[in-house]
Amino acid sequence: MTILSKIIPIILSGGSGTRLWPQSRNSFPKQLLPFVSDHSLLQETALRLTEDQIFARPVVVCNLEHRFLILDQLREVSVEPADVIVEPTGRNTAPAAAVAALCAVETDPEAILFLLPSDHAIQNQAAFLNVVNLAAASAKAGHLVTFGIEPHAPETGYGYINKGAPLNGLTGCCAVESFVEKPDVKTAEGYLETGSYLWNSGMFVFRAGVYLEELERLNPAILTSCRKALAAGGTDENFQFLDKNAFSESPSLSIDYAVMEHTDKAAVVPADMGWSDVGTWKSLWQATEKDTDGNVLKGDVLSINSKNSYISSQDQLVAVVDLEDIAVIETEDAVLVMPLDKSQDVRDVVKRLKSDGREDYLTHPRVYRPWGNYKTMDKDEGFQVKRLTVNPGQRLSLQKHQHRTEHWTVVDGIARITIGTSISDVMENNTVLIPAGTVHRLENITSDPLVVIEVQYGSYLGEDDIERLEDDYGQAMKIPPESDPGIS
Repeated sequence: MTILSKIIPIILSGGSGTRLWPQSRNSFPKQLLPFVSDHSLLQETALRLTEDQIFARPVVVCNLEHRFLILDQLREVSVEPADVIVEPTGRNTAPAAAVAALCAVETDPEAILFLLPSDHAIQNQAAFLNVVNLAAASAKAGHLVTFGIEPHAPETGYGYINKGAPLNGLTGCCAVESFVEKPDVKTAEGYLETGSYLWNSGMFVFRAGVYLEELERLNPAILTSCRKALAAGGTDENFQFLDKNAFSESPSLSIDYAVMEHTDKAAVVPADMGWSDVGTWKSLWQATEKDTDGNVLKGDVLSINSKNSYISSQDQLVAVVDLEDIAVIETEDAVLVMPLDKSQDVRDVVKRLKSDGREDYLTHPRVYRPWGNYKTMDKDEGFQVKRLTVNPGQRLSLQKHQHRTEHWTVVDGIARITIGTSISDVMENNTVLIPAGTVHRLENITSDPLVVIEVQYGSYLGEDDIERLEDDYGQAMKIPPESDPGIS
């Protein structure tokens, strides 16, 4: 079956992925990590949508901090998005869908949208495309369609959909009897026995206009806020920014709560396409190829007499002996050990770290930016030492600091350094001083990575002591600097 008009994919990339801590953190969440292949989950999602006879160029909805990383990752796999809509604050999926739908109907009142998360894994591409086409046919007929995954276990981490009778004239599509919350084990076992319950995948296909009509009827406050946020927002060459004050007024609701549970237009397409939401270490273990002992071993791992476990090392040797059904996740600054069956409880670790005032839930020691990355090596009152790695051909934003002085020492490569009106190329083993209040920039003009040790000292070293004159693509800043995440 072929849909005549192309489907517009709306990739949602605003999540933080806390259940995959310590690898996934707010500053670099799971959709940007390569969990199931050499590509990140976001890149896998985008590549899944490159059938140009079916899909138009995707639209991405993301948050402010990740926008450059997302754009760069998409370009790495030769995917040029039609638009990147930047949310100033997270308000869940119903407002994100509303903004995308409002943009779509401006050019095509009959536009069909495919709303999907950026952090899921799908193994069977042919089955995926077939389900999308079935859902699009139903959406064209006026239904709001969700994908229901055929369950193979009594999972308690998913919501469920109770499917109803098949819809007349719409092959493979059923009515929705009800949406149900995440169940306990006994309830989930009962769902499987009936054969009528499906996992709620969080993927939706609908005509933009139909979704907006139902949102206007069921939750008009969301639509009002989104219209204001678009009207008062701004754009530049790469991004469309929503107005923070207007968007913050929107109720924070998922599509399920805001629309799908209350509309009479809900439909579901049952799907069996090797889907996983990659939401926990257990689901990641299930979605990844295993060795003969049922283990998934990543990095420098030594496993002796261990079975059915997920062991990952990023920074140093991890040796495990006589373990079974266990997750061991080692990163540069943290180690997580837990039974795989308790994977949902990782969020409690993150909550505890947050309540204790620790930053381990928020960032890695190595922080990735559009130009490369930096790692904090040492920090105390009045000083901070960072290792900056600038990718070939990239540069930091033009900026200045009022309360700190910086020393840059080139340890590998050639740095082109701007200090005030002076521009010079600095070789290895040379150091330059950037006085407080001086405009400066670091740039790598070579084809090899540039490594610089940055020593900051002063009365205040916080990220809000950064005034940017340009962003990392050399454009004049279009948003207030204080609302932008720290660059260096």
